[in-house]
Amino acid sequence: MRLFAKGDRVMQPRYGPGTIISTDEQYTVVEFDNHGQRRFITTMVTLEATKEPAPARAAAKRRKPAAKKQAETPTVS
Repeated sequence: MRLFAKGDRVMQPRYGPGTIISTDEQYTVVEFDNHGQRRFITTMVTLEATKEPAPARAAAKRRKPAAKKQAETPTVS
């Protein structure tokens, strides 16, 4: 069993290439290029090191500010 460091590129047979997000004796979290983030039990996961570079990620989009609602004034009849 080999512990990988945060940021290492790895290959997993089912999910393909990914990047180690966090790892310890219990869990290893990998952000896969095509399958998102997955959490594995460290002693049971099969990972091998790879030299394949991470794909370029699109920049996060900012939300537009919410439009202010005009308060309705009650009309007295």
